[in-house]
Amino acid sequence: MADKPHQNLAVIGHVDHGKSTLVGRLLYETGSVPEHVIEQHKEEAESQGKGGFEFAYVMDNLAEERERGVTIDIAHQEFDTDEYYFTIVDTPGHRDFVKNMITGASQADNAVLVVAADDGVQPQTQEHVFLARTLGIDELIIAVNKMDLVDYDEDRYNEAVEEVQQLLKQVRFQTGDAKFIPTSAFEGDNVAESSDDTPWYDGPTVLESLNDLPEPQPPTDAPLRLPIQDVYTISGIGTVPVGRIETGTMNSGDNVSFQPSDAGGEVKTIEMHHEEVDSAGPGDNVGFNVRGVGKDDIRRGDVCGPADDPPKVANTFQAQVVVMQHPSVITAGYTPVFHAHTAQVACTIESIDQKIDPASGEVDEENPDFIQSGDAAVVTVRPQKPLSIEPSSEIPELGSFAVRDMGQTIAAGKVLSVDQA
Repeated sequence: MADKPHQNLAVIGHVDHGKSTLVGRLLYETGSVPEHVIEQHKEEAESQGKGGFEFAYVMDNLAEERERGVTIDIAHQEFDTDEYYFTIVDTPGHRDFVKNMITGASQADNAVLVVAADDGVQPQTQEHVFLARTLGIDELIIAVNKMDLVDYDEDRYNEAVEEVQQLLKQVRFQTGDAKFIPTSAFEGDNVAESSDDTPWYDGPTVLESLNDLPEPQPPTDAPLRLPIQDVYTISGIGTVPVGRIETGTMNSGDNVSFQPSDAGGEVKTIEMHHEEVDSAGPGDNVGFNVRGVGKDDIRRGDVCGPADDPPKVANTFQAQVVVMQHPSVITAGYTPVFHAHTAQVACTIESIDQKIDPASGEVDEENPDFIQSGDAAVVTVRPQKPLSIEPSSEIPELGSFAVRDMGQTIAAGKVLSVDQA
């Protein structure tokens, strides 16, 4: 299973349009939910006179367990197709979705957008699409779901497709890269198998479309960027920083630099899964030891890169942000905490440079006085202590961030340019 290329898949769209049912159906159809779990739900479903809908129970129970804070076996969120091994970047709630989308490990490669045929594009649909676009998702598979509720009517399907195409145009999505599929996740139409109820549709099923996605290219040609998660002292070795390589490769013997701590030296050893290796690449979780670098020289939130192409340190940076939720308005001088890769740094929004129309991407207003929930803007940000961050156009893995305050994600964004310290 692990030999197949891996994809992170976000399932996005309005909360009531059937996202979890579609996820349940995908897991069910690919045999990713254990048989005994299905059997158990089948009996339960039949006892309530709802036979045939056992996989929906699977999903409902997962949702309930999640709400109760029970950790769900991650296997429930993974499935594989002939071509790929998928992890679903779960998007139960808007807030979690944003945090998940931005904090590295679950950066989605592609997304399935679920839009209900009977309800069409809703504000949350727009917000999710805009966010997906901002965070660099290129390929969209659009499931026009709940076709069973509109009697598999082709005209209603075409209307929904038209609505979504308008939305994609507004946010500058390459509409050629979007595939539309009429589905009923509830009944299973066009998810794993083509449906007899949509004789007017001859395109691929959802699973076939997932199989056809382009393979994500690991960012090996970018310079090494390794955000530090922790720094350990291990007897016999010394100081061992650990983290996940986001881009590039690390080889023993390389000269590296840690920023913003400005320490550095030669990589002596690299360890992965408790074995010493000569080199490691994107996605690898490594522990390593650098000659001359001690425990007090570096810290979590530092980024390790080549000494001759060190990670940037921002004096200020310009970013495009989307405000998800904020109880009042955001003005210049506001100082929330920015979460970028493994760093958490208080940053001041020094100026609001432009307000962007989230629908069209056009500039709405130059130097507005404030921004609020639902707004998109270009802002200039000054970290309160040194922060290593990169323009998203150069190293997207280190170019996005979440903004948190009052215990919630209030905004998300990507770095446009960095004015180095």
